[in-house]
Amino acid sequence: MSTLVKITLVVALLLSFFIPFGAFLIGERNRGRFKTSLAINCFFFFGTLLLANILLFGGSAQAASTEAVSNAGGLSTGLGYIAAALVTGLSCIGGGIAVSAAASAALGAISEDSSILGKSLIFVGLAEGVCLYGLIISFMILGQL
Repeated sequence: MSTLVKITLVVALLLSFFIPFGAFLIGERNRGRFKTSLAINCFFFFGTLLLANILLFGGSAQAASTEAVSNAGGLSTGLGYIAAALVTGLSCIGGGIAVSAAASAALGAISEDSSILGKSLIFVGLAEGVCLYGLIISFMILGQL
């Protein structure tokens, strides 16, 4: 990858990070600035993604895919990586949903009676365990590759 492409991607990533925050800080103190900031953030994120695809994959795609398959070790290795990513991602999504429900209920219960802090933390920790189980399974999958 040439130096110009690297510099262009770094500048695009920095702009995509700082410009939405600037729009948020400069905007009026109302709900509209959140929407404006989100729209600018989405525009720069997908714009940077499109720019990276154009700059990095503008060459011969056939040669790159053939080289990637020969270096990766075949279809089973690629599917193993996809399986590990799916296990980790889906378990973290499930754990996040469980933690959000358990933590909000725990905060409500603690606000009424502060003596149940330890019990509520146990339930939140059990919900986080789902993510750790998914991570352990993905390490087991990657260990077999």
